[in-house]
Amino acid sequence: MNYAQQPEGRERSGSVADFVGRRRELKELREDIARTGLDTLSGRKAKAPRARVLLVAGRPGSGRTALAEAFVREVADQYPDGLLRVHLTEPGGGPVATERAVRTLLEGLGEGTPPGAGEDDLSAALREALAGRRLILLVDDAADPQQVDALLPDTPECLVVVTAEGPLTGIPDVRPCTLGGLDPTSAVGLLARLIGDTRVTVDPRAAEALAEECGGLPAALALAGGWLAAHPKAAVADLAKQLHDMPPTTTGPLGRAFRLVYESLPQPARRTLRLLPLAPAGILDSHTASALAGCSVAAAQSTLEDFAALGLVRHAPDGLFLLPGCLAPFLQALLETQERPAEVQLARARMLERTVRLLTSCRAMAEADEEDDGLRERLDGMPRALRFPDRRSAATWLDTRLPALTAAAHLAVADGGLDTLARRLVSALVRALAGHRGTEAAAPELYGLHRLVLDVAERRGLHREQAAALLNLADLDAETGRTREALARYRAALDAGKAANDPYATGRAMESVGGAHQELADWPRASDWFGRALAQALARGEREDEARLYGRLGNVHTYAGRYGEALRSWRAAAAGYRRLADVPGQAKALSEMARVQEYAGRPEESLHTCREAIELARRAGDQRLQAALQVRLADTLDRLGDPAAARLHRSAADRLLGDDPAACEIRSGSD
Repeated sequence: MNYAQQPEGRERSGSVADFVGRRRELKELREDIARTGLDTLSGRKAKAPRARVLLVAGRPGSGRTALAEAFVREVADQYPDGLLRVHLTEPGGGPVATERAVRTLLEGLGEGTPPGAGEDDLSAALREALAGRRLILLVDDAADPQQVDALLPDTPECLVVVTAEGPLTGIPDVRPCTLGGLDPTSAVGLLARLIGDTRVTVDPRAAEALAEECGGLPAALALAGGWLAAHPKAAVADLAKQLHDMPPTTTGPLGRAFRLVYESLPQPARRTLRLLPLAPAGILDSHTASALAGCSVAAAQSTLEDFAALGLVRHAPDGLFLLPGCLAPFLQALLETQERPAEVQLARARMLERTVRLLTSCRAMAEADEEDDGLRERLDGMPRALRFPDRRSAATWLDTRLPALTAAAHLAVADGGLDTLARRLVSALVRALAGHRGTEAAAPELYGLHRLVLDVAERRGLHREQAAALLNLADLDAETGRTREALARYRAALDAGKAANDPYATGRAMESVGGAHQELADWPRASDWFGRALAQALARGEREDEARLYGRLGNVHTYAGRYGEALRSWRAAAAGYRRLADVPGQAKALSEMARVQEYAGRPEESLHTCREAIELARRAGDQRLQAALQVRLADTLDRLGDPAAARLHRSAADRLLGDDPAACEIRSGSD
């Protein structure tokens, strides 16, 4: 799971709270802050000033994250701009995409992330956002140096603390602090914290023996302590003997401790545990566990609480649980060897179906209105466990579950065998995000989701869905200034729309191709494509599209200086809006006609058209358009040598605008 937070953010459970020992390592890390600045490979000063980088290396279960958390807490007061966290390894062991990691950090800084931006652009934006700040960046579970390098600030005032399984050679200024097991005193202290002092005091040698059997690994000790806490009558010595007598395996102390706890579970709980690796991003809640195991939500919650007490999962904020990365390989092996593929696929399908229904309920709350009886009926038809009490709780659920929801969408698409569910899930997530955040605010997430839709559509040969996804992606490209990329996608959408025999998609694509050429100031191609879209709209009798496209042609001809063609297009647009009884549209079309007539050196005609447009704007109740037209009329009268009449029209514009914050722009001129 990815975290990015400021100093007062929530603490990750199971790290600092259970931290013991490691005083020597903490001291070394503090000293390394002062010594950084050298290239560790050459022993010379680093050429470019970059952030201080410290590395905590250790095998899974060694407590490397807990040490890093404890360390950054000790030095936090030296970095007043806060703490950011990001996790770089998926629960299944794969690396987190650099693009996603950078977006996580930018969001933690409160910076916008343009949809579809590439890795290099995002890294540059991150470095720019970090410039001048003095903060700590905690990079957890890095897989390789390239992942870390893309995140490093260019300012030496920042501190980067990285955790990894081994050394990360190739990054200058890295100071590795390699962890083994806890020393015996600290290991026994951790056990005492988990099971109470009495059982340790009664038989301290047994506690030391158990700590030795666990290799001093905090994760193994947590499992052993959890088992002992669940069996209050069991002797510490007996557990140490059980671990000692287990057949030797290549899984080491952590694997043996996990096996002992797993085999102590009842069969239903074992099966639930085996299915937990299917949880997207290793993030769990009662609904996810309920759907995977096929049990009630209440039973799933109770099981997760039991697992947390045993050290099999960790508590996290917002009612969530996290699957420890160090246990993921053992759970994955159990899933593959003890669950039939058909049962695994069924469990995954149940989980995705539950997610779709929760997203549907979440979106419904964004549209909730006490007077909307139809919506209330739909909500009442859902099981109580799937309903949210109000819009705020639905929005909170969406925000806290978004990493898991996004991961679920990616996994569903990658699966390939659940494409129908994948499409429904992505669609539900898109609608929920748009409903709660708005399309503009949710654009970075929507961009990735539309790409997933495109993947499924291309794989399944679904041309209509392919065209829709390409259009959505191209729109986001265009909105962020990537016009040439948008143009390529609009053309691809046109091909897909033709293959689907979808007139809406083809018309929309042709108009959008024209818009992209207009943005590139390629007036001939823009007018050609708008003309193609207009011809289709005329052939199909789509009057609203006709009027709009005549207007777009009028704009292009105006920009190109072809005023005669521009006037013909705007007259056709005004006539189209008149037939539609669209008074505001007709008023705007006539206002554009007046502007073109002024450009063409026909001021008398412009005056007449402008007065007609003002009357229509008055009928439409559009005061801002009225005011803009009054200013345009005044400018024309000034040019015709009638300043007195011009002043009257400017006064009328001032009265219409009143306290409008955009008044200055209108008063300065209408062009």
